This record gives sequence, structure tokens and C-alpha cells, in this order.
Amino acid sequence: MRILVIEDDAILRAGIRTGLALDGFTVDAVGTAADASAAAAASQYDALVLDVGLPDADGVELLKGWRRGGETVPVLLLTARNSVDDRIEGLNSGADDYLGKPFDLDELAARVRAIARRSKGNMAAALQLGPFHLDSAARELRRDGTVIPLSRREFALVETLFEQPGRVFSRSQLEDRLYGWGEEVGSNTIEVHIHKLRAKLGRDVIETVRGEGYRAFRE
Repeated sequence: MRILVIEDDAILRAGIRTGLALDGFTVDAVGTAADASAAAAASQYDALVLDVGLPDADGVELLKGWRRGGETVPVLLLTARNSVDDRIEGLNSGADDYLGKPFDLDELAARVRAIARRSKGNMAAALQLGPFHLDSAARELRRDGTVIPLSRREFALVETLFEQPGRVFSRSQLEDRLYGWGEEVGSNTIEVHIHKLRAKLGRDVIETVRGEGYRAFRE
């Protein structure tokens, strides 16, 4: 799951980025509204974590502009302004959730996963696909009750494909989900991950669609 964190405090921004990365997310992070708009336009994110108090714009106004422009990516507002009226304004402006500062990183991660799931129509915290049970919060994949050991990238790839079985993802789309800014991606990186996953899950679990990309099997 790839997310964008928009937070002007450099120390807090780095802490959020590190903490969420350790929790399995692919995280990009910026400190201004201008950089946030450029990043959101250039990349596809599963969710945004948006600080209200940005140096060049009010985060709520930035969110309103995105929603007026048709942007549907889930947004969690993160702010020290935590009165009932502030929360109501944020939610009425198009936020999917609201978390006041100070906050717990585990709660932030759980809330981000929840709004991302809802946006894809997946209300449950875990999903079942054939014999496979995928738990995103625990970062665990089981087949018929047996845990399948996966690297962080492998799990992210399985999660992307399993959340929308039957949808074809191009190689570039999968690279965007697995790798953030500045991370080196080899020309055959996705193919290597797919090869390793087929060895662990079975060759028929991930299908190659010639000239288009990859998709998970349908039940």
C-alpha cells in the first residue's frame, strides 16, 4: 500500500514515514501544499495523510480543492486542531477520517488501512481468496491455515493483486505500489518478485496477461 504523508514538521514527518514504512507501507512524504499537489498528480496513492497546518496553505482548503477537482483518494486529516467543530469541518470538507495530535503510530496505521479498504469496497480487516487468507494489519498470508513467509515487497505485491482479483496491473503500476521516491527499481524487479511468489503460492495464483501485466486468479 503506497501512501503520501503531508506534514510540515520535518522531525514528525520523518518519524511518521519511518514508522509507517516499518509497518509495511510504501511511504512518500512532503512538507508543503504545493509539493503535495504535485505528488498527488504524478503518482497513484492508496491514501493521503494530510496535516491541516501547512506553511503555504490550509490543509482543509487544499482538501476542498482536491474534492472539487474530482480527486477521490482517501484522506486522513492529521492536526492539533481537535475540537468537535474542527473535526466536523474536516469531515464535511471531504476527509475520510480525522486524527488529532499527539497520536499513536499504530492507530494511525490502522486508520489509514481502514480508509484505504473502504475506498476499494473491502470492509473487512482481512480477506479470503480461495484457500488464501490475507491479513493486512498482521502482514500475514495463510494458505489453508499455514503461514506463508513473505518479504515486505512480496506481501505488498500479493496485497495489491488480491485486493482486486481479476484486475490487470501493469508492471509500472505495480512498481508504483511497491517503491517510493528514490528507491532503485531494476528493469526486471517485478518479474523477479512474481517468480518468487509463484514458487511459494503456486503458478496459477498470479496470471500473466500478455502485453498488459499481471492479475490474481478469481475464485
